[in-house]
Amino acid sequence: MTKTEVALAAHGPTRDGIYGTTCWECSTCCGALATVRGGRVVGFAPNPDHPYSKGAFCIKGIRGAPGITYGPNRLLHPMRRAGGRGEGKWRRIGWDEALEEMADRLCEVGRKYGPPAIVGATSGAFFSRSVILALMLRSIGSPNWMINQDLCGGCRAVSARAMGLDIARGEDIARTRCALIVGRNSSIADPVEWAALKAAKKRGARLIVIDPKRTQAAQIADLWLAPRVGTDAALALALVNVMISENLYDKGFVAANCHGFTQLAERAAQLPAELAERLTGVPARQIAAAARMYADGPSAFVSGHGIDAFSAGVQTFRAYHSLVAISGNIDRPGGNLRSRMPAGMRSYMDLLHMAEFRLPPEVEAVTIGADRFPLWAGSKGWQTACHNPSVIEAMLTGRPYPVRALYASGVNILVTYPDTARTMAALRTLDFVAVATHTMTPTAEHADLVLPKTTTLEEEEVSFMPSGPTVLFTRAVVPPQGEARSELDIALPLLDKMGQRQALVHQLVPWRSQREFNAYLLGESGIRIEDLERFGYQDVPAQPRAPRPFATPSGKIELYATVMEQAGLDPLPAYVAPGHERLSPEMVERFPLILITGDREKSYHHSRFRDQAWAIKVSPHPRLTMHPDTARAMGMEDGTWVRLEVAGGTGSCRLLLKLSDATPPDVVNTGMGWWLPADLAPTLGALDVNVNAALAYAGPYDPASGSPDIRGLRCRVMPIVN
Repeated sequence: MTKTEVALAAHGPTRDGIYGTTCWECSTCCGALATVRGGRVVGFAPNPDHPYSKGAFCIKGIRGAPGITYGPNRLLHPMRRAGGRGEGKWRRIGWDEALEEMADRLCEVGRKYGPPAIVGATSGAFFSRSVILALMLRSIGSPNWMINQDLCGGCRAVSARAMGLDIARGEDIARTRCALIVGRNSSIADPVEWAALKAAKKRGARLIVIDPKRTQAAQIADLWLAPRVGTDAALALALVNVMISENLYDKGFVAANCHGFTQLAERAAQLPAELAERLTGVPARQIAAAARMYADGPSAFVSGHGIDAFSAGVQTFRAYHSLVAISGNIDRPGGNLRSRMPAGMRSYMDLLHMAEFRLPPEVEAVTIGADRFPLWAGSKGWQTACHNPSVIEAMLTGRPYPVRALYASGVNILVTYPDTARTMAALRTLDFVAVATHTMTPTAEHADLVLPKTTTLEEEEVSFMPSGPTVLFTRAVVPPQGEARSELDIALPLLDKMGQRQALVHQLVPWRSQREFNAYLLGESGIRIEDLERFGYQDVPAQPRAPRPFATPSGKIELYATVMEQAGLDPLPAYVAPGHERLSPEMVERFPLILITGDREKSYHHSRFRDQAWAIKVSPHPRLTMHPDTARAMGMEDGTWVRLEVAGGTGSCRLLLKLSDATPPDVVNTGMGWWLPADLAPTLGALDVNVNAALAYAGPYDPASGSPDIRGLRCRVMPIVN
């Protein structure tokens, strides 16, 4: 279907036709075409005319979006617990009854313990539901909301914020001469990015891949560097050292735009390529070759979660971000481009930091975790959220103060947070738990109230994709199934009821509809929702802008980060040996393997789609991948069910062994998000096949982001004997 034909079909969400929209089933956000017949979506497919995704798509959109919307397990009505928490007994109730009870219970907790005793949980500020939830909590006086990003992308974001680099990853692959791909498996995680990388390779761009595993990108790379797990910061600083010592860096850009270059050079000089070879296992000649290839740009840094979410994640990203900065590849065509959001438009992140939507400083100061991790939690934090493990501690112990109520929306924390058993125990201690969800998850099974949420096909969203640059529009192509509601349509009547009970401290959710909220985001940009509705997007011309300062005290990219220094942290990127190298010989003998978590699968997105028949058919079991030589030495065969235990962990999990020489010897890797909807309630397999049941959430933590080690962990694997 052509762009013109899409426009002609856009007459309204209840009429038959084909509508341009955006798939939100993962963070890639591909342009989509939704076919509606008889008030039902009968097809969800890629939009080949979309300027950002260019027809890229995956099975999560084609099957996942309709599957969640029309699946037999879809939650369609509010439900109240009818027995003990976790007994699996529920009674259908109406929305007014549900919101009355929710208001009563939250008010009771707020009056007894104070508003900060009420905590929210959501996925993060990538979705409007998360911002609405945060502002709803602030309206009743609580600064506490939990997000998933301490485990997914948060270290990268804190590094970028501390240095003033408003970049994400690979914003201009289409014009690059060299792509540096670090800890990123685009072939599985991002169809748009993977298509761009393959196209770049085809036209002659070079690919450098840094990853312990032989990913598909590594197989087509010009240079593949395979460091020991957790040693990436040493490798990055060695690359910086080569760039500086061989005068390959951009002297003009550094002089005009970088703060702390001399100090960075001194730090990097401590990690020459020869030392990095001993630390990382990557030959010094490969390190030098990679630095020279990257220096011959323009070059794009394409980063992934492989170097995120561990206790040295921020410093690792800062080392790579320093490499990007001194190479002059910031705002350079073919490099990494800072956000080019249309002037006058607001992002979800903007709202979280805008003065008119903030709580008083003395309230923000009590955000759980703000005292220990000020660059993560509270007023100075990246998303202003709390430190999740500290919230769980507060639920269980009352320290630093009691947390007694939780509202979780669109997130399955009993599967996605490490130490599943402890998180489960924490939820069971609470006075009140409400969960908004599409289906009965392990988290929902531990609630007092379960509320039905709308899906991608039923919601309207407006957002910005930097690598387009494109303003994205998600159209509510069909009405909500049953009694499902969007986050705003839950928050507004709830806040009205809280106001009736004199429990509304501020009204920080002023919009009376999702359309009004989205119009506010567009602001003075000159982009109208009516225009977005026609095609499902608005292409943003990549016009050059006047030079603008970087968001730091110096107005420059801070290689020597003053905000880190003010927080009592090392202001320069540094290498810290991974935890698995600091264990005693006795522990190494007991736990001889290194675990990498975070593997992606095309059929699942984190904990989602686990009840979908099409996804189960593609991937019915959680897998643990091991090198054939390692398996042979341990007497194990492909297809063996094994039990995984982690050094420092409190539990274990059951996984199906898969042999592959793409995994390094003595290393094993697995994904996350597994649960079994057909299993017994309330755990639904969360304590059985979920790797987080084997992991700890107790630190050590990254001193800037509070992220724990969830990869690069010592582990042992034992066959399960029937």
